[in-house]
Amino acid sequence: MKQAIVARTDIGMGEGKLAAQVAHASLSAYQDAGRRARKKWQGEGQKKIVLKGDSEGLLFELADKADKEGIPYAIVRDAGHTQLEPGTVTALAVGPARDDTVDRVTGDLSLY
Repeated sequence: MKQAIVARTDIGMGEGKLAAQVAHASLSAYQDAGRRARKKWQGEGQKKIVLKGDSEGLLFELADKADKEGIPYAIVRDAGHTQLEPGTVTALAVGPARDDTVDRVTGDLSLY
């Protein structure tokens, strides 16, 4: 079991902003996962990877793939209080789900 978080590289987020957006995505997708998946993922150490995404369009394409695979996912839009315009899509979390299932959606992306 793992979770992949895809963070945009094209919008110039600072390190703190990036960390916050990744955390928002991770928690949101976790909350949408079924109880069994959450419990299993927690028992296995809550494995996460952070990947690079170069556009808003890519995040939506990956979200569509996750949806078709039946994997929990969450798209994060920034509130716009600091660095970004309100509503800017910043990150996508895919999973928690089986490693191979998550890899079918995000396996072609590079580590952040």
